[in-house]
Amino acid sequence: MPLQTTCIGAFPKPGGIGLAHWRLANNGAGAVRKFDYISGGEDGGDRDALDAATRGVVRDQVACGIDIPTDGEQRRENYIHYHCRHLSGIDFQRLTEKVHRGGGVTADLPTITGRIRARPGHFLDRDFTVAQAATNRPVKITVPGPLTIMDTTVDGHYGDPAQLGRDLADALNVEILVLAGAGCRHVQIDEPLFARNVDDALEFGIECLERCFHNVPKQVNRIMHMCCGYPGRLDEPDYPKADPATVVSACASGSSLTIQTQCPPASRLFGHPARHAGTSPYF
Repeated sequence: MPLQTTCIGAFPKPGGIGLAHWRLANNGAGAVRKFDYISGGEDGGDRDALDAATRGVVRDQVACGIDIPTDGEQRRENYIHYHCRHLSGIDFQRLTEKVHRGGGVTADLPTITGRIRARPGHFLDRDFTVAQAATNRPVKITVPGPLTIMDTTVDGHYGDPAQLGRDLADALNVEILVLAGAGCRHVQIDEPLFARNVDDALEFGIECLERCFHNVPKQVNRIMHMCCGYPGRLDEPDYPKADPATVVSACASGSSLTIQTQCPPASRLFGHPARHAGTSPYF
């Protein structure tokens, strides 16, 4: 089988589509970047412009020879909070300051004030349909993982990280199943926090990842992306990345999980050297 190419997910957005979310509060000075929350959500942008931007980035990827393009996350204020706005239990009006991303960032974040549930109605199936209409190649859609959502929100309700992770996973699973029903055959969970918080990943993160993909049809390629983070600019040498030694690089065949990473493997997280082919023992 020939090697296929894809993109991690996000693509630059054209100007003027109105999806501002954070602004630097201290111009990036110091080791910790401080952000103020402004606004966000698709309601802040023009739907037609967002659809056009989505079609444009899909066609750009195809023109570059990408086999499995993404929607470029064009309608997302950021890759995490876009999905959070479609979950009950997260209050975007009640913001709480939090140091996160391994101590590298301080931000005012939405607060979890009740039980997490998927809201009635769906949204990722429409995102997929718009993107898929731009090409005859299969489009991949990305979803933020439970641990990553937990890191970029503030828990004011649960007091139990494992239960919060399970409820987030169950809510994400609802949307992933709808996405699969719409014809999407490549679904990616973004979990960079697996690299930053290995203990939680081992304790309950892997279980939550399984729950995200519960009952997903076998023909859907289940993908998990993990990385060490990325700086706000290319010349930011002191950005506190996660330890590359905590990241696993593995690729599973068939309908098993594919893990996309950019760093060397480590035995600590999954207990064995990286496998470049074969079946994952966890999915």
